[in-house]
Amino acid sequence: MDNLTHSLIGLAAAKAGLEKLSPGATAVCVLAANSPDADILALFGGRWTYLQHHRGITHSIVGALVLALALPLLFYLGDRLIAQLRKRPPNVKLKGLIIASLLATATHPLMDWTNNYGMRFLLPWSPKWSYGDFVFIIDPFIWIVLGGAAFLLTSKTKLQIAAWVVVLLISSYIVLVGPSGPTRLGNPTLIRSLWIAALIVLVVLFVTRFGQRFSSKLAVAALVTVMIYLGGLAVAHSFALRRAQTVAGEIAGKNNEQILKLAAMPTVANPTAWVCALETDRASYRFTVSLLGSAADPSKVSRFEKPTGVAAMIVAQAESDYRAEAFLRFARFPATKVVGDCETQTLVQFADIRYTDPGRGFGTFSLEVPVDCLIQTDKAR
Repeated sequence: MDNLTHSLIGLAAAKAGLEKLSPGATAVCVLAANSPDADILALFGGRWTYLQHHRGITHSIVGALVLALALPLLFYLGDRLIAQLRKRPPNVKLKGLIIASLLATATHPLMDWTNNYGMRFLLPWSPKWSYGDFVFIIDPFIWIVLGGAAFLLTSKTKLQIAAWVVVLLISSYIVLVGPSGPTRLGNPTLIRSLWIAALIVLVVLFVTRFGQRFSSKLAVAALVTVMIYLGGLAVAHSFALRRAQTVAGEIAGKNNEQILKLAAMPTVANPTAWVCALETDRASYRFTVSLLGSAADPSKVSRFEKPTGVAAMIVAQAESDYRAEAFLRFARFPATKVVGDCETQTLVQFADIRYTDPGRGFGTFSLEVPVDCLIQTDKAR
């Protein structure tokens, strides 16, 4: 999930009662809810190093546990140091901070697991990926529910209000102007209308001091609402996967292929539309199913044939590139395409069809590797 969602979960959890465990618990909850993303430091090694380590050890059970214990310990030691310098008793309660940190940190890998990027819970012992596939990586509904509750409970000073205005402007830009590419809104008019209506309601509730009257109950209600929403998405995903299995069976039967792997994945703010990826013994496919309409439109099914013959040998050569190795360890539905000719330059285009097609640059989800295919062609002869 995006870090705004993680931060809102941590803040809502604090306001739901965890802040009472110790001074500083609110800050610990917000930081702990984001702490597994410390793997962003891998960016200093380049984007392929980052891809290799993102959602890695810091997101695993053992890594998250270490972070959950280290963060409150740092707060505790820092508080004791400040207390000595100021000649006052320590304020922080280590036990309370540990409890708050454990709970807040646990929400991060669990929320990340719900989307289609994947998690490796058992690192360093097992590199196996696990996918929830029922929540998109950003979700305006979660933003408005958790953010609305947190806003009503924490907007008590001018500085806090100013900070919330910044959050509001950024999130509203994303929703109202609209993300592009694979994250574009599928039903923009409806979502934007609901967003504006929700903001109006929040302003009214703020003016009437709604948050001050309900306090922690409001945060609990927001968290419960999000949990119910996630449960609904999980149910919708099960229906989408059944429909995807039907379509996949038709595709495989028509082409006389064997199904190897299938996934139904969410789209942004639209629980009725699901992007599906299918791998067979001869090709990979991407198509969309709707829970409201008919089965997938055959004309909109994208097919990515697996390379054979000389092309397969060229791809195998490209796979030894360190960037390709990192990419393939991550890619769930990899597709490849060989372009160019052996007399000039040959490129092997890699892509994870969850996010893009071969030849379409999209961050770390696609890659082009130049290959000297003269050697491979001579061997094939």
